[in-house]
Amino acid sequence: MGGIVSIARFKFHEGKVEEYKRLSAEAMEIVRTKDSGTLQFDTYFNDDESECMVIERYRDSAATIEHWENLRDLSETILAMVSVVHGELLGEVSAQLRADLADGPVQLFTPYQSM
Repeated sequence: MGGIVSIARFKFHEGKVEEYKRLSAEAMEIVRTKDSGTLQFDTYFNDDESECMVIERYRDSAATIEHWENLRDLSETILAMVSVVHGELLGEVSAQLRADLADGPVQLFTPYQSM
């Protein structure tokens, strides 16, 4: 497969969807202008917009770390307005990225089979 895939699912706190949408647009602009190895950055809402999923794909561990650094401040603000339902990172990651994940809510999955 190659690369790194990130999947995050959030449940919005009451009245926070519109603020999230505004911040999500800011995040998209940062990704487009500052990230060098982000290959995908997609956001999906359920029908009543009470939850969303964010699917991201990165070239490698360095690109993943760069992305997180570029969005660090914005991510902290976003995480204050949601409950994380789940977060996963899929792929072969560097020792540094593995260490960065050690104390957080994101679970790492490494490849078994892929086509």
